[in-house]
Amino acid sequence: MLFKNHPLHHARSAGTSSKARIKITQKLIDWAEVILVMERKHKENITGSFREALNGKEIVVLEIEDIYQFNDPELILVLKNALHDYLA
Repeated sequence: MLFKNHPLHHARSAGTSSKARIKITQKLIDWAEVILVMERKHKENITGSFREALNGKEIVVLEIEDIYQFNDPELILVLKNALHDYLA
């Protein structure tokens, strides 16, 4: 996990797909200050399912195509680049 042991940020991962190992929930949305998603369709899924819970929440679309397997080394590199400002 990219944010593991980060001194300033705490992160949790969840998916929007019904096949996701860990699915996004109301509880996770309530916990989050910022929600990072890879594609616009992920934002649309979250917005459609949890509209009221998102009041005041920032959703950042990273514009990363969701074609990778979990923990794919290439995905980790792409995420590190996309999240550079958050990880710094």
